[in-house]
Amino acid sequence: MPLGPAIQPLPDAGKLRFASLGSGSKGNATLVSDGETTVLVDCGFGLRETERRLARLGLHPRQLDAVLVTHEHGDHLSGVGPLARRHAVPVYLTPGTWLSGRLGEVPQRHWITPQSRFAVKSLTIDPFTVPHDAREPVQFRFESRGCRLGVLTDLGHPTDHVVEAFHGCDALILECNHDRHMLEVGPYPPRLKRRVGGNWGHLANVQAAALLQRLGLDRLQRIVCSHLSEHNNRPELALEALAPLLDGDASRLTIAAQDSGLQWQAIV
Repeated sequence: MPLGPAIQPLPDAGKLRFASLGSGSKGNATLVSDGETTVLVDCGFGLRETERRLARLGLHPRQLDAVLVTHEHGDHLSGVGPLARRHAVPVYLTPGTWLSGRLGEVPQRHWITPQSRFAVKSLTIDPFTVPHDAREPVQFRFESRGCRLGVLTDLGHPTDHVVEAFHGCDALILECNHDRHMLEVGPYPPRLKRRVGGNWGHLANVQAAALLQRLGLDRLQRIVCSHLSEHNNRPELALEALAPLLDGDASRLTIAAQDSGLQWQAIV
């Protein structure tokens, strides 16, 4: 099956960089690479759509060294099994995520132990437990050549543990799932509203801003608003919540969109 143009070398070789295939309730997938190692964090898109979105970023699935899974919800997991089986990509996940029974067999399975550092080739990876309504969810901090990237979505509230884990990052992909007022007056039934806005649900814009204040912004080169709700948020509301923390300089802020994702971003 044609997958677009021929494989090209990744941009900014030797630098830690990242991109998004798409982020939101219809599917999530994040690329992290340092030029030597390339991993995909989650895959909530179908196989053909994943291949298409990878090609849009200049990648073929066989260039992936691993898929790392944060948790078992379909918008993060549904494409992992088909991708791994079709292209023999190793999968890293917690035992709890595996025991959800939603992945199916994969050619190579590796266990993640929360709070225990591991490596995929040249990438050092720290998985951290987060408060979310899944069996054993984790989020990740990546390090290569002295640069750190945090991928932090799908958490109901910012705990002290989360603040400690993601302090000192050079770039951060941060959940800005909903605007509290939009969620309150929006179309979701009451039970779903309580789940999304609860301590085991998703991060609101104001919570993301409060977390950033606790993390400190001096070192952060890039802040990516991610996992925006289609019904309960708008990009301008997420940006407005975070921009005041940057003294009027919003150049460090960007959005990982559901359809267009985010092009490669390099950490210098």
